[in-house]
Amino acid sequence: MPPTPLKGHVVVAPDKFKGTLEGAEVAARIAAGIRRAAPGSDVRELPVADGGEGTLAAALAAGFDRVPAKVAGPTGLPVDAALAVRGDTAVVELAQASGLARLPGGRTAPLAAGSYGVGQLISRAVSSGAKRIVLGLGGSACTDGGAGMVQALGVRLRDADDVELPPGGAALRRLERIDLGPLAELLTGVDVVVACDVDNPLLGPRGATAVYGPQKGADGDDLVVLEQGLTRFADQVAAVTGRDVREAPGAGAAGGVGFAALALLGATMRPGIELLLELLGFDEAVRGARLVVTGEGCLDAQTLHGKAPAGVAAAAARAGVRVAAVAGRLELSEPEWRAAGFTAAIALTDLAEQPGDSMTRAGELAEVAGERLAETLLRG
Repeated sequence: MPPTPLKGHVVVAPDKFKGTLEGAEVAARIAAGIRRAAPGSDVRELPVADGGEGTLAAALAAGFDRVPAKVAGPTGLPVDAALAVRGDTAVVELAQASGLARLPGGRTAPLAAGSYGVGQLISRAVSSGAKRIVLGLGGSACTDGGAGMVQALGVRLRDADDVELPPGGAALRRLERIDLGPLAELLTGVDVVVACDVDNPLLGPRGATAVYGPQKGADGDDLVVLEQGLTRFADQVAAVTGRDVREAPGAGAAGGVGFAALALLGATMRPGIELLLELLGFDEAVRGARLVVTGEGCLDAQTLHGKAPAGVAAAAARAGVRVAAVAGRLELSEPEWRAAGFTAAIALTDLAEQPGDSMTRAGELAEVAGERLAETLLRG
């Protein structure tokens, strides 16, 4: 006799476990554990992202169509990338083109890495008929202020000899003239929305260079060069547009790509997880649910400041649905994660038999976590 279906469904909406499992894999494993421990459960998988790496995968898992595109990687070498399209909405993930993972051999190029491929993805989205482009920032390998991105969209950046600047933030020190070219016409009727969870300005001690440059291989001298280049770019953009957005929250995101998006693409910025949950139809998916399960690689203090699990917990709370978390590591105390809205939290490290198992056996342990949650929150 088949098991009696349980009242209300379960939504499994985790982010990726960076370095081990993609969001869709995490969701599938947790869901498998729940179904095994609570037969008859209606479990719906909805992997999420906060606008950084994994954004494209989350959109595809939610039913967007994959549109392949060969574009320039951060050092100019071609890479196979993609965007996600549904109707007149396109999702562009910066990391697909200009992410650290796209660096050849993993070798950083702090002065020369650029964002040209991001502009190519945006151009592909427009040519596909997109009227709304969601641009996810995160994992950038470049500190070029988004100069390469706008060059790919027809903007000309020229030096004193009227020669087009090469890629990279260092070259921006030689910028003398900006010609916006066909940019306005290209983006007529197109709404660009940036999914961003940082509030850094473009310049200064909290800016793109000072905060994120070292992560991209920049040393002391490189940091000076890059800051000079971004300052020159900001000055010239302000002169040609009549607007100065260098201090805008998020302008320093992704090596300053946030700045170019605001200043030259007319973009608006929204918190990444908030935007992605809306895009993925989370509110509809959670309606009538009895439990939501979310998670990420490490549940820690950063989680509480706009990361995917906190956003999912807040959205679930608005719907009056309990939410539990599964994480590779749990660095929040029980009072902290309960205050964040979680009914339960399980760490793979606590389920592992041997050190390192939480990485090498992450999939198996995520299933065990799903079983534990089902036993305590569904069957009980």
